Amino acid sequence: MVSATSPAENRRVALLTLGCARNEVDSEELAARLHADGWQVTTDGEGADVVVVNTCGFVEKAKQDSIQTLLAAADTGAKVVAAGCMAERYGRELADSLPEAQAVLSFDDYPEISARLNAVVAGEAFDAHTPRDRRELLPLTPVNRRDAAVSLPGHGTPARVTAETDEHTPAHLRQVLRHRLDTGPVASLKLASGCDRRCAFCAIPAFRGAFVSRTPDELLAEAEWLAKTGVRELVLVSENSTSYGKDLGDPRALEKLLPQLAAIDGIVRVRASYLQPAETRPGLVEVIATTPGVAAYFDLSFQHSSEPVLRRMRRFGSTDRFLELLASARALAPEAGARSNFIVGFPGETRQDVTELVRFLTEARLDAIGVFDYSDEDGTEAAGLSGKVSAATVKRRYDRLSALADELCSQRAEERLGSTVEVLVDSVADGVVEGRAAHQAPEVDGSTTLVAPEAGGVDLAALRPGDLVRATVTATEGVDLVAVPDEMISAAPGAAR
Repeated sequence: MVSATSPAENRRVALLTLGCARNEVDSEELAARLHADGWQVTTDGEGADVVVVNTCGFVEKAKQDSIQTLLAAADTGAKVVAAGCMAERYGRELADSLPEAQAVLSFDDYPEISARLNAVVAGEAFDAHTPRDRRELLPLTPVNRRDAAVSLPGHGTPARVTAETDEHTPAHLRQVLRHRLDTGPVASLKLASGCDRRCAFCAIPAFRGAFVSRTPDELLAEAEWLAKTGVRELVLVSENSTSYGKDLGDPRALEKLLPQLAAIDGIVRVRASYLQPAETRPGLVEVIATTPGVAAYFDLSFQHSSEPVLRRMRRFGSTDRFLELLASARALAPEAGARSNFIVGFPGETRQDVTELVRFLTEARLDAIGVFDYSDEDGTEAAGLSGKVSAATVKRRYDRLSALADELCSQRAEERLGSTVEVLVDSVADGVVEGRAAHQAPEVDGSTTLVAPEAGGVDLAALRPGDLVRATVTATEGVDLVAVPDEMISAAPGAAR
């Protein structure tokens, strides 16, 4: 039998990541820890000794996807380990209901991930944790949280230090604890983890914990490292990016950080995401809208626009206040992109509330709209609220709002016909060049297909992932654009031409 602490040389581990971009960053931290201990790290479960599924536990559909992925991984014959949000949220309950998984890990296991997987390969029994509210593990006062000995995925420090570094070495000179699992030109950069908000429908703070920012020097060091691996666009992620810096004593920290990230050699675009409307200050709007290299892009978590519904959700705002926020951004950057998600069927939602939401969507001119039908989530305040909307009514409202969203987003795309956009090339395959304009975030907001110009312009055949080109929009397909590249703004380094 191999010891749980023995080297993992020649062992192969597959990391399968579900859910949001924050989970992707967490997986790359796990990959770095495992790679440092000799594991061969891959994202392909075929032939792996262990498959680690970084699960999502946000809503019921995500949980079902996680279960199906775990079961499919077990069919490969590999040892299967559940990690991530669903594993943290349910712990022993998940382990008891899913014997196909040899282990269910907590975030507290992440610093010792290699030892945990060695034990799994050796056939050792693993006792899953009993879930707890991770907010209670950190001090109530935000500025006191950084000194607490609590595992924060995506905030780790290397388990090993080199001869040139020790615990006193400044962050920008330390080894970056990240191993990329994707070679594309876009990468997420995790600003913080956890959340201090108490939205009635959301269980995330209970299993992700209280809000903790990473320091600017840590983020700049990781961003420089990502740029050296070929990353051209940074997507800043967290549970609530507008809270960044409040525990560092600087509520304007994000406003200061964005220009610094945009100035890093090799980075051509920085995109902020997960903005809370109630915390989006005028100074931050101005920085996002006017800073060269920062996408004029506003990923705003509205969730609804009817004031009574927002109050029941324990959120703030209204149709008019949200429209004013969007107008302030467009006054600085008329072509600014904006997206949001909305929940229909929240307890107590009336026909009047839906009418108010329709008014907002119709006037907001959003580029991308996500519509979700409300369902009770265990452990949330909303699950115990009265005034539940019937399932049939929720479905009817969801279908209506989804159809409206598709129509409105298509209209917004058509407004961009004839405009000039800056497109970052994501992929080139079989002669098809796909990229994204500044108003299009990866995976969620549509894309731009580049087509050959009739004369002049940029040679389509010469384009490579990571190139940034200026292009003219000539057609639309739903939220997607078709554009002709007019000139190269910045060529990806190292690509043969």
